[in-house]
Order: sequence, then C-alpha cells, then structure tokens
Amino acid sequence: MKKTIALATVTLSVICFSFIQPKKTKVVFFGDSITQQGAGKTGYIPKIDSLSQLEGLNNNYEFIGAGVGGNRVYDLYLRIEADVLEKKPDVVLIYIGINDVWHKTTSGTGTEPAKYETFYRAIIKKLQAQNIKVILCTPTVIGEKNDVTNLQDGDLNKYSNIVRSIAKSLSLPVCDLRVAFTEYLKNNNPNNLEKGVLTVDGVHLTPAGNLLVAQEMWKAIKQLK
Repeated sequence: MKKTIALATVTLSVICFSFIQPKKTKVVFFGDSITQQGAGKTGYIPKIDSLSQLEGLNNNYEFIGAGVGGNRVYDLYLRIEADVLEKKPDVVLIYIGINDVWHKTTSGTGTEPAKYETFYRAIIKKLQAQNIKVILCTPTVIGEKNDVTNLQDGDLNKYSNIVRSIAKSLSLPVCDLRVAFTEYLKNNNPNNLEKGVLTVDGVHLTPAGNLLVAQEMWKAIKQLK
C-alpha cells in the first residue's frame, strides 16, 4: 500500500511538473509615438509576436509596448521608473531619437547631441542596475527620399552614430534600423518619394515599415545571450 501511494505521489509530481510553464522573457519596447503606434493591432510589436509564433517561440516571450507620442530621450529618462522598471522586464529595446532631431525644426525643442548621449547613457545605467539586458536601436527616417536630400538626414546619421558609439563603448547590441531603412528605400523607392513606402508621413510607419522594424528587432532579440 505504501509503495502504491509513493508511486502515485511520484507520478502526480511528474504530471504537475510537466504542466509548469517556463518563465517567459519579458521584453519592453521603450520609445515615442512610433512605439506607441507599434503596440496597436497592426503595429510592429504584434508582428514580432507573430514572428515568434511562426518559429514556435511565442511561449518563451512576453512583448510589452512603452511608447508615448512626442517623447525625446529626456522624456524616457523621466518616466523609466513607472513605465519600464516597475514592469520588471528581462530585456528593453530603446528606440528613441526621431523627435530629438525632428523637433529641432518643427518646434525648436529638439535635443542637442551631447545632451542626447548623456540622457541615453543615463537610461542604460538605470536599466543595467536592475540587471536588464539592453538593445539599442538607431533612429529611422524623417522623409524617405533615397538621394540623401531629406532635410534632416545629416542629423539622423549623426545621432545614429552616437547610438552606435554608445553601444560599442558598453558592449551592447545594436538594432540598426537606420541602415535597414536606408537600404530598403534604395531598393524599393524608385520614384524617390518623400513618404508612402515605409512611412505614412515621413516618420510614422506603414504596414511595410512595421514589418521591417519587427523583422530587425526580432533578429536582435533572438541573438541575445
């Protein structure tokens, strides 16, 4: 009788253990309106979830958007506690810089390069203090012309280089969306359109833009060690 009870107990334990789901890797996408829209039904975050499902990895990850329209790097720093750290993520993708550049001409409230780097590094420091893995994303486009005539191409390249430099100095991975977008537009914008290929307005994403971001971010997430 005792042997029967013991065997039943072991069997029950094995069955229960088999139903225990492994802890999901919680991934937070930290950014501006592009990320805010990216959390919508047709945005890049659900598309990343779909890509993970196609590879049978959807049970391994939880994807969470933390984007707010109009945000610059300074705004991310101010809301990191409530919008990111309290969620206790395992991984955070920082995708910020468009408004830091764009707002220089639209409203005169952009972010100078030195200040951009200072706050960017401060965000990373807060994340790493909580043992959170960090992926840096370069800003994409403000205008889709592929002949280097978009008004703020120079600044976007400069700020992208800042992100790359930070990543190199801290040995962090980079999801280089700037390169991905410029290469895509060289091959898929034969009429040199200012918008309508990857963006609806030169900045915010079309379905193709969301898919490209999703593909690039998913590759970066999977490569994390």
